[in-house]
Amino acid sequence: MAEAQFEAKLAALLERRIPGFVELISAERLSGGASQETYRLLIRDANGERKLAMRRSPGGVESLRTPGHPGLRTEATLMRCARAAGVPEPEVYAVFEPTDQLGDGFVMQWLDGEALGARIVRSDALASVRPKLAFECGQVLARIHAIDLKKSGLDQLLDPMDPSAFVDQTWERYKLFHTPQPMIDYAGRWLKEHLPKHPRMALVHNDFRNGNFMVDPNGIVAVLDWEVAHIGDPMRDLGWICTNSWRFGRSDLPVGGFGEYADLFRGYESVSGTKVDPAHVKFWEVFGSFWWAVGCLGMAEHYRTGPDKTVERPGIGRRSSECQVDCVNLLIPGPVELVQGISLDSTLDMPRTDELVVSVRDFLRGDVMASTEGRTNFLARVASNSLDIVLRELSLGPPHRASELARLRKLFNAPNDDLEALRWRLTNELRDGSIPLDAPGLAAHLRATVLNQVAIDQPSYSGLKTALERANSHR
Repeated sequence: MAEAQFEAKLAALLERRIPGFVELISAERLSGGASQETYRLLIRDANGERKLAMRRSPGGVESLRTPGHPGLRTEATLMRCARAAGVPEPEVYAVFEPTDQLGDGFVMQWLDGEALGARIVRSDALASVRPKLAFECGQVLARIHAIDLKKSGLDQLLDPMDPSAFVDQTWERYKLFHTPQPMIDYAGRWLKEHLPKHPRMALVHNDFRNGNFMVDPNGIVAVLDWEVAHIGDPMRDLGWICTNSWRFGRSDLPVGGFGEYADLFRGYESVSGTKVDPAHVKFWEVFGSFWWAVGCLGMAEHYRTGPDKTVERPGIGRRSSECQVDCVNLLIPGPVELVQGISLDSTLDMPRTDELVVSVRDFLRGDVMASTEGRTNFLARVASNSLDIVLRELSLGPPHRASELARLRKLFNAPNDDLEALRWRLTNELRDGSIPLDAPGLAAHLRATVLNQVAIDQPSYSGLKTALERANSHR
């Protein structure tokens, strides 16, 4: 949809639904939101200028409700129900109808606060509230889980998902990508063998984590991004906010990079009256890394097949290895060695491949970022980071794969098989249960493979640092 046409249709919607609306001044797409579009709208109404927020499906394409993805119309309903239950939420003003020709989405109140997880973890302005956030997160989650599904009508809008079905759904989604990632299959096997017994069923936000709620110096301002809510085990939400991907470098503070397990649990218990079992939460913390490992691969698949082919999606796809190293740390920590990179100093080509990549990366980081702002600036940074991955792949990829091949040949006593065949063999045997999780050499192989891959994809990731520190402690 051309920008002028899009803004004209949006202005027509706002005129119908916002009392006193005069004109749409601007509609700026923000850099955040990898699966849905998020906009800041500036309008003029009878009282002057004011900001609104808008959520819309990627590319403005009408989306069908699918299992686990109830759609933006239901997301708007969830926000209204949560607001009524005392959960901090913006007011929803308008939900798109098919006749609006804007795709799926809604317009809501603009609230000021910090929503970027890294800033919530580090900002001096939030220093005084950070020690209180884990407790408040527990309280907010307890209120969400207490929402009456029948009275709210949410039981008719959301899909039920027990832990076993959730693991199966995630595992099956990954299998459709047709990429052998044995650590994902190892985690899937572990989860199926450690399912919670008889969990209660409640409303589950399913993406409550640092970066999906807004904070100011007084606490949580709004809970965001309800797009994958379902009816299931409420401990899923407690495990997800403790998943290392959302600690933003502060692995020592397991709750969102700002708090402790004990504070989260106390906050939850103070509202719900339900005692939290840490082992139950650990199951969902493992699941969180398993789920997001698959979700990252899904972003890459969406780049290949979806309507919104931004440079952000394949970059997120490479973050799957971060989640896999978190699974390693939770399930099979131990000693490991990182490979040494090969030299790229060659006289055969002028310029060399790495020099071409560096020149483009530096152009993006220098010229493009210096002359742009907003989403374009953000995507230029993402693109330059992707080129850093390519540079590390050129140096570290060949020795990493040679080592992986040598370990797999030893594991299976198959000296003549190639890497792809052996990786698929391990993947398939983990899936069908023919290789035990405690098979000699399996844990060491998975650790080495995953840690060397994340050293290519994101060497500054906190989970890699944690794994290497633990490896040294095992020596």
